Amino acid sequence: MNVATASPRIKPQPLNGKGVAVALLVIGAWAGLLTFLLAFYEPNWRSPAPYLLALGQMHLYTGLYITAHDAMHGVVSPHKRLNNAIGTVAALLFAYNWFPGQVAKHHAHHRHVGTADDPDFHDGEHQSFLLWFLRFAWHYVTWWQVLLMAVTYNVLKLCFPQANVIAFWMIPAVLATLQLFFFGTYLPHRGEHAADNPHKSRSQLRHHVWAFVSCYFFGYHYEHHDQPYLPWWRLWQTKA
Repeated sequence: MNVATASPRIKPQPLNGKGVAVALLVIGAWAGLLTFLLAFYEPNWRSPAPYLLALGQMHLYTGLYITAHDAMHGVVSPHKRLNNAIGTVAALLFAYNWFPGQVAKHHAHHRHVGTADDPDFHDGEHQSFLLWFLRFAWHYVTWWQVLLMAVTYNVLKLCFPQANVIAFWMIPAVLATLQLFFFGTYLPHRGEHAADNPHKSRSQLRHHVWAFVSCYFFGYHYEHHDQPYLPWWRLWQTKA
């Protein structure tokens, strides 16, 4: 990650249904792959295939939250009800996150980035990855999410092989949470930032393939804070 203090200004463009189409593609891909992995796939744990498929499902889980995040900025659809409906569905599918509550916290992060009022930031003392992540999780994960996940797990294991439920529904959600925190919070906001860096954010070096694979271009994090009106699928343009 490198410190970025300027980035090309990309003009907003009418969504014209593109945001909805991208969101539905991500949600559909997540649901389709999960259905296959739970209902039809018989993994051979001695081959690399199930582990690669689990990583693929992890990436799609991350896409669910990135979709919800875009909805928090109103860049899924110009129609507020549709935008928020898609954001709510995407957030719920990712471990029952509650979209309205997430919106308030995320906008607080943008307004107060890197300060004591930033809900995503460490407490000033526990800056290591693990302790910061635990504080982050404590701040965001609610008891009813844990309860709903437990109920869902017990229902799913009655319908599908337990190993598949753990490997392709549970573990990818946990790994995606770590992925989002590592690339979207820890790397961009850790350490000291220059006085002329208004967003207290770093940005990874230009590499579009890695930027997409790692976190849907959110490694270009300074650019996101600088131009939050850009959906994830246009963030790469700030590095062009």
